[in-house]
Order: sequence, then C-alpha cells, then structure tokens
Amino acid sequence: MRLLRRLVLLLAGLFLAGTGLIVAAGCSDRLADADMIIVPGNTVAPDGRPSPRLQARLDAALLLYREHRAGIVFVSGGVGKEGFDEAAVMAAYLAGNGVPPAAIAVDSQGLDTMATARNAAAYMRARGLRSALVATQYFHVPRTRFALERAGVHVAGHVHARYAELRDLYSIPREVAGFISYFFTTS
Repeated sequence: MRLLRRLVLLLAGLFLAGTGLIVAAGCSDRLADADMIIVPGNTVAPDGRPSPRLQARLDAALLLYREHRAGIVFVSGGVGKEGFDEAAVMAAYLAGNGVPPAAIAVDSQGLDTMATARNAAAYMRARGLRSALVATQYFHVPRTRFALERAGVHVAGHVHARYAELRDLYSIPREVAGFISYFFTTS
C-alpha cells in the first residue's frame, strides 16, 4: 500500500510539473521572422464569428503579420458542430482586418492539431517555404510546436493569444495528456 501511495504521489507530481512546464513554455513568446504564421482553428460562435478564444489567436497572428514577421498567414480548421468552416471564418476575419486575401492560406482539413501540422508542412514544402511562427493559446503552444516539428516544419518562434478563461483549468491538463499522446505517436 505504501508503494502504491508513493507511485500515485510521483505520478501526480510529474503531472503537475508537466502542467507547469507547458504553461511556462507557452507564455514565453519567442519572436522571430519566418515565412508563414500558422493559426490552428478553434470554436466559431453560433453567429458565424470567431469565438473570443479564436479571435485572440487571430489577433496574435495579425500583430505578427503587421510587424512583417511573415508574409503568409496559414489558417487551419474544419467544420465544427456550429456548422461553420473554421478556416473560412478565420480567413474572413483576417481579410476584414487588412490582410490581403493573397496572403491568407486556408486549410479546411485541419480537423486537429496533427492534421494542421501535416497540412501546413505539405503547403510549405510545395512552395519552398522553410520556417513558421505559431499563434495559439499558451497551453496549446508546446503541442502545436511539437506536432509541426515532427511533420518537418522549422518553428522559428511563437506567440500566445492574450486570452484566458475558466475553461483553461480543463484545457491545461488536457494538453499534458495530449502532449504525452503526441510524443508516443509516430507521425
């Protein structure tokens, strides 16, 4: 029984350390210049506009684009339960905020982070692009970077969306499990 308790405490400690590392890594923005900014999808509001969480990701990408950190914004997502194509909604938001449509790459097949990574890597290879920046929530940064690097994308840097909500208390532990899963999954 004592051994079991120690094992449970060890696992709980490792899990807490993992959450701390994910938060610290995600909140430590790394600015760089790159060929492309990658923005993973998220929920679209029932009225067809980006949810506050998704809008924060897009606003982070807009800031990078306006600072001339990259010339292309790659938006990736699928059709969510609300019935909207996340990538199309994201592209419309960016275009409505001054990004020329020719500078927006739309990936409507990014149904999860791994699919976004594979699709972004294929897009970049086809165009001879070499590096990318990531714009997403702080807790999502490490797994997104990992998935992209595993897909062959050089991730030059990242920024986190300036948005937090109570739901993050669920999302952070979920990312620990997701990162572990990605680590043991072959690409």
